[in-house]
Amino acid sequence: MRFRHRAAALAATLALPLTGLVGLATPAQAATSATATFTKTSDWGTGFGGSWTVKNTGTTTINSWTVEWDFPSGTKVTSAWDATVTNSGDHWTAKNLGWNGTLAPGASVSFGFNGTGSGSPSGCKLNGGSCDGTSQPGDAAPSAPGTPTASDITDTSVKLTWSAATDDKGVKNYDVLRDGAKVATVTGTSYTDTGLTKGTDYSYTVQARDTADQTGPVSGAVKVRTTGDDGGGNPGGDKVKLGYFTNWGVYGRNYHVKNLVTSGSAEKITHINYAFGNVQGGKCTIGDAYADYDKAYTADQSVDGVADTWDQPLRGNFNQLRKLKAKYPHIKVLWSFGGWTWSGGFPDAVKNPAAFAKSCHDLVEDPRWADVFDGIDLDWEYPNACGLSCDTTSAKNAFSTMMKAMRAEFGNDLVTAAVTADASDGGKIEAADYGPAAQYIDWYNVMTYDFFGAWAKNGPTAPHSPLTSYAGIPQQGFTSADAIAKFKATGVPASKLLLGIGFYGRGWTGVTQSAPGGTATGPAAGTYEAGIEDYKVLKNSCPATGTVAGTAYAHCGTNWWSYDTPATVKSKMAWAGNQGLGGAFFWEFSGDTANGELVSAIDSGLQ
Repeated sequence: MRFRHRAAALAATLALPLTGLVGLATPAQAATSATATFTKTSDWGTGFGGSWTVKNTGTTTINSWTVEWDFPSGTKVTSAWDATVTNSGDHWTAKNLGWNGTLAPGASVSFGFNGTGSGSPSGCKLNGGSCDGTSQPGDAAPSAPGTPTASDITDTSVKLTWSAATDDKGVKNYDVLRDGAKVATVTGTSYTDTGLTKGTDYSYTVQARDTADQTGPVSGAVKVRTTGDDGGGNPGGDKVKLGYFTNWGVYGRNYHVKNLVTSGSAEKITHINYAFGNVQGGKCTIGDAYADYDKAYTADQSVDGVADTWDQPLRGNFNQLRKLKAKYPHIKVLWSFGGWTWSGGFPDAVKNPAAFAKSCHDLVEDPRWADVFDGIDLDWEYPNACGLSCDTTSAKNAFSTMMKAMRAEFGNDLVTAAVTADASDGGKIEAADYGPAAQYIDWYNVMTYDFFGAWAKNGPTAPHSPLTSYAGIPQQGFTSADAIAKFKATGVPASKLLLGIGFYGRGWTGVTQSAPGGTATGPAAGTYEAGIEDYKVLKNSCPATGTVAGTAYAHCGTNWWSYDTPATVKSKMAWAGNQGLGGAFFWEFSGDTANGELVSAIDSGLQ
């Protein structure tokens, strides 16, 4: 709870500056009153950074834009962001992405690039006209077609149908895109895709092309799962085995999607929560644009051994997750929003739950990555209670109202929530209406860890993730068993509850007593934060010396730590099975060993 989210604030400062998300583009219009201006943002001798700004100076909305220019020989673009940049010799073309093509009157948008050489752009054109807004473009790009409808789904094929796009001079044909890649060009408004794999998820969009061969924005995405069974199944039958993957882990922790493959963890899990997206201004927003979809991976870093190129439409963690799902079709990925650091936006967002839900759906289903995600996870810490900040404005039913809106917007996609495990009298479970909200969710991730830690710097020492109560526990109701029992008492089915496991320990220093309950002088030193350390480190630096309430503890020198080991994880999985729980989840992958021994313990213990 405290540990899980502090690093996100640091990661956000490392991201490259990218423009904010806006609505998906609709039909292009003449840019008679629009300008495009170039600025050299940096120069390091052998290369430079550049930025184009497109501004709508007219009175009508512009719904797509294309900027063209010429570079002298020897000057070229080497990488770009927030636009698709291509070239034919020294002539360069930049087109808006699916999310930043619409410009209201007075609005502007920028895209950037890095280049080599010393030349400057010349011969600028915006949507076919002058970049100073003085001439009329000759043609407009077509509008977005309607979102495809899927029918006649079989083991190996699906029929797609969509409503026509519009264009001032006529639509010539349509490109059909499967998982972001073109699979066909057709003249009509339907297409049957064949040769698919049974029991596999696909995402389809459509893009119109006019008689001048200009392409418009892509349509909304439709998700399709072919019939039959791909043979992969879900490990452990129908039990959920879910791990959090953090976007900031690609920085100091040097943990990437490929590590899920090399550790053997990918074949032993069923779901991934990608953490975190932000909640701000009443909307779901990108958390770290660079890590999420822009960071380039070399061949040796990539899941499939293929390097990213500078001009491909999607890079970063999202593209690596796409590759992971292709390799392990049983894995589902949810995008998690909020968390400890970014929960402060929920109280404002739930004032208009329908608009909030729509913003989240529009972002999760963005055509660039719609095939990557199978749903959404909301991590509000905490409704009508205190976390990093205190929610003093939301009604008790705000949580269920939010989840109802999410279910209405996301339909049959997964909708889940990470929730408190505070089962004390008058505690956080009682502060929100988790019971009534359960009808709208697929499951709750009950955060049964971080009960005790060195924020109480003088102790008493206590396991941060006790399964059950024990003599001398500092706070009644702070156990996994109490939390699960309380959720069941509110009417939440056991099958919708997942038991939480922390892949880290919490510890104190200045401790002389080996058993729990000793005094301390402060938090023990940790790699990233005092009082906390990964399991992969603790198993060697401070091996377990005992167990209490189903959790291991260790006393080494003057330090005292508590953490879960493969043995305690297996016992907790057995307990979860006896309780009829839907499965287990953990925070987070990078705390495990290189061979994934904690994930293996969850997999073998949860049957």
